Amino acid sequence: MDDMSPNKGELDPIEIASIDEIRATQLERLKWSLRHAYENVSMYKQRFDEAGVHPDDLQQLSDLSKFPFTYKNDLRDNYPFGLFAVPRSELIRLHASSGTTGKPTVVGYTKGDIDNWADLVARSLRAAGLRKGDMVHNAYGYGLFTGGLGAHYGIERLGATVVPMSGGQTEKQVGLISDFQPDGIMVTPSYMLNILEQFHKVGLDPRKSSLKVGIFGAEPWTDAMRAEVEAAFDMHAVDIYGLSEIMGPGVASECVETKDGPVIWEDHFLPEIIDPATGEVLPDGQTGELVFTTLTKEGLPMIRYRTRDLTCLLPGTARSMRRMAKITGRSDDMMILRGVNVFPSQIEEQVMATGGLAPYYQIELYKSGRMDAMRVFVEASTDSTDEMSKTAAARMLTKRIKDMVGVSTEIVVGDPGDVERSQGKAKRVIDNRDKD
Repeated sequence: MDDMSPNKGELDPIEIASIDEIRATQLERLKWSLRHAYENVSMYKQRFDEAGVHPDDLQQLSDLSKFPFTYKNDLRDNYPFGLFAVPRSELIRLHASSGTTGKPTVVGYTKGDIDNWADLVARSLRAAGLRKGDMVHNAYGYGLFTGGLGAHYGIERLGATVVPMSGGQTEKQVGLISDFQPDGIMVTPSYMLNILEQFHKVGLDPRKSSLKVGIFGAEPWTDAMRAEVEAAFDMHAVDIYGLSEIMGPGVASECVETKDGPVIWEDHFLPEIIDPATGEVLPDGQTGELVFTTLTKEGLPMIRYRTRDLTCLLPGTARSMRRMAKITGRSDDMMILRGVNVFPSQIEEQVMATGGLAPYYQIELYKSGRMDAMRVFVEASTDSTDEMSKTAAARMLTKRIKDMVGVSTEIVVGDPGDVERSQGKAKRVIDNRDKD
């Protein structure tokens, strides 16, 4: 893998500014954002008034803890446009969630919001080692999902060439990567495994591909998966973080020279870590739920939005701004089995560490009598498909999960290709407990 570290002169000055300068910028912008939300969004005015706080009460950053939280359900309850702080006619783009569990969550952007978003994705790509003139294969889904278009505008803002492939058509993806010779790829980590599988199917050596860096986001992934992809393609794999309610991809992104957790672009987003149960703000370094307040969003300001993502805040390294540790899971993804808290990422780590298995898995929750139980579907690697190897791998994975996670599971080892492949975000957990 090549050294892709940037020259300091290529960075935005705020990226390497003093902590005092960053905090002063945040305080000034936070005062504006609170007032903007209070004066233009009826829900925020009502919430602030009920909590007995006013934007003028914010004198220092820590005063933010006095203000109420915003929840995902608030977007559904105010569907479609009730949380916008500008007239609908000032919005130049709308995105929305799939809405599979009820009304979709709708987000909108002014021209200024789109410009900031493009700038921050471009900053993220530069942190990943990409430069003007490079080519980036964009395999994030387009449409109402923010990933595809969010990445697209950032690639163009960087001055790079975008290949707007979107998700799916894996055979065509590999053909275009082989023919066009892109420098980078933006894709979900689970779909990158599908692309890797297709390279092998058509007899291409992924280590000889043109790809120098993969920028992976939209779902949690482990360092074990990073190591797998980097070794397979001889390229850098970096983490980009975002969520539609706050902006989309590019809220935070890893620097290729350190790969030690995404840097939060703190000039636009103020992070907090809270105890998920009590809402109490936790000090940097302690793990809890990530909360964001937008500092520059015009169309859809978000005050203390609870992301449900579990992580901790760490001091800056390659940049002055704080980093977030890799997402260990989401508080709403957490499975509780016989009193033990379990996250899909914990299961993934053990699958990746077990010999004879491919890096694909799916978890089924079901009822065994009156108790919750878990079954993990995995598949044998191509060189371990005999029954003896499958049995040994199942026994080893069962032991690893029991020893490392603390729960007993049933392991089903299938043949290569048996585990359902994702075309974007992977569906890791199937909950059949109500069906039994």
